[in-house]
Amino acid sequence: MTGGGTGGHVNPALAIAKTIMENEPDSEIAFVGTPRGIENKLVPAKGYKLYHVDVMGLRRSLSPKNIKAAWLALTSPGKAKKIIKEFKPDVVIGTGGYVSWPVCKAAAKMGIPTALHESNAVPGMAVRMLSSSADRIFLNFEKAGSGLSCPEKLMTVGCPMLGKFEKRSKEEARKKLGIPEEAKTVILSFGGSLGAEKVNEAVLYLMEKLTGPDKEVYHVHATGAIEKEIAFGQFKDKGLDKYEGLELLEYIYDMPDRVAAADIVICRAGALTVSELSLAGKCAVFIPSPNVTDDQQFKNANVLASQGAAAIIRETPELPEKLVETVRELASHPEKRKEMEEKICGFAVPDANKRIYNEIRRIVDEKKKSR
Repeated sequence: MTGGGTGGHVNPALAIAKTIMENEPDSEIAFVGTPRGIENKLVPAKGYKLYHVDVMGLRRSLSPKNIKAAWLALTSPGKAKKIIKEFKPDVVIGTGGYVSWPVCKAAAKMGIPTALHESNAVPGMAVRMLSSSADRIFLNFEKAGSGLSCPEKLMTVGCPMLGKFEKRSKEEARKKLGIPEEAKTVILSFGGSLGAEKVNEAVLYLMEKLTGPDKEVYHVHATGAIEKEIAFGQFKDKGLDKYEGLELLEYIYDMPDRVAAADIVICRAGALTVSELSLAGKCAVFIPSPNVTDDQQFKNANVLASQGAAAIIRETPELPEKLVETVRELASHPEKRKEMEEKICGFAVPDANKRIYNEIRRIVDEKKKSR
């Protein structure tokens, strides 16, 4: 497995690895990442061996770091080849991030079956560069295939996941979480594990102007680790701690239950989050991060919003007011929420993990027969 830099690349790889182990427990799996990415925390925690290949992306502006990036681009395939020779894999699977390129490129040249998974609505640089040499390219969004010139290799399978986000009983989830029965509308909001300053500010404004004073609303928000102290301080300064229907957390450890209990979910629009909410059939308000390469989060969310399956609010100075307006509209019109829930379910692929495993098994078997 290779993919790194962000959880959006690493978690799908971990999900595929888990599915392989569930179906073939005697399998041996190793990961290749960079020395700096989040894979260094997530992969060892799951008990997998982690190799390193140093690689960097080119900066758009003139920078001395581009010299190092160019040098690593030249030398990284050789380092990847040494790892492959040592590990002797039956298949190499890349899930995005710069490190996928040298590893999958080296594997393809060595005649090893190679598969890629693209989570986003628009293919990333690594997947575009590898599309001609990979044996199979798995897509989360069918639309992503329009950016690749190899239709015979494409297979729309959804996004592999570690947790279970299928549609579940809202009532059972609320009872499990201890949410009061008198709460007619339950709202869940979060900006990611580390937090997002602008999302926190907008949600606290929403709590102050709308969800806090409304006794029929129960609103849970996760601030993220980095923004925790600031957000908790603002929560108290605004007097929001006096409202029983508001709950502020640093991190949500029981996300499937929280999502199941919610009527409205407010969050970023990473590919994994979009897929989870599609599986759960939730009315979603996406606030795409403006700091992601190629505006990928907006493109992910827009695939759904263009079909009436979600709402999008850009991160602009008007975000707080627009969030209040959007949530007020959705909270007061359950028929609108139901329509969005039905439409977002159309983007769900409940058996993504199994479909990917079956196809990987098939291309490995075919390669062995051809030798």
